[in-house]
Amino acid sequence: MNDVRSAMELSPVIPDKRAASDRRTLSWRTVLFGFARSRRHAHRRYADNEVVFLDWHHPWLFFLSVGTMLLSVADAFLTLQLLQLGMIEANPLMRVVMGQSITLFVSTKLAMTAFGILVLVFLAKQQFMNRFRCGLFLTVFFSGYACLVCYELVSLFRLG
Repeated sequence: MNDVRSAMELSPVIPDKRAASDRRTLSWRTVLFGFARSRRHAHRRYADNEVVFLDWHHPWLFFLSVGTMLLSVADAFLTLQLLQLGMIEANPLMRVVMGQSITLFVSTKLAMTAFGILVLVFLAKQQFMNRFRCGLFLTVFFSGYACLVCYELVSLFRLG
């Protein structure tokens, strides 16, 4: 490798025109450009169909991921408000965690939701039981959280 580099430096035929800055540095421009103009939207060869992860995911998955996290935050807030009005936590696991501390409850709830979203986005193009794409489950969870938040809002207005 060093022999090739020294030969390039000495050769007048092959000038070294590389830029001094490294193209691989990460910046916000890199992230935005990579999101908007990423290259790997689909598999290149049929044999690559087993590859799980691609460089690019549909923007709908981004909307569902962010929306589900926001609904999870709203769910945690509304749950705490409803508990102050006399309701009980229906999830037995979260009831135990809530008995420890409110901060632990909120952080556990958000961490579990974030981990689930991360896994579902990573596996979004995989088939579940050879029937459904895993990205569909993100839509189901988003819809479930939306219904739960609506239920909590109605309960809060009814009790408050």
